[in-house]
Amino acid sequence: MIWSYASLSIGIALGVVGQISLKAGVLRSTSLAFGLPLLVNPFVLAGLAAYFLAALFYINAIRQVPISVAFPSVSISYVVVSLLAHWIWGEAFGRTQILALVLIGFGLYILGREA
Repeated sequence: MIWSYASLSIGIALGVVGQISLKAGVLRSTSLAFGLPLLVNPFVLAGLAAYFLAALFYINAIRQVPISVAFPSVSISYVVVSLLAHWIWGEAFGRTQILALVLIGFGLYILGREA
């Protein structure tokens, strides 16, 4: 059971890496158009690979972790990605974002108490 929760955590972390890599790739793209140049960008490829690995770890996790716990747990990635985007690229982080992330954190806290 511990490996299942570890797999879930690794899957979530890889999802965060994937999202940050995709954003970095898009920002480094020489073209605004969607197409082959964007898809062969190393950051975009790394992001897609991270998402693929994240899915494998998630699949392993839901063998034993109830989906009613596993799926909402993925929302912690929203918090982490939002914070990283703010720190790395200076994306907006106002009261609305803070409130939303606190609510996500509170929901995960409640979920963890029930599990």
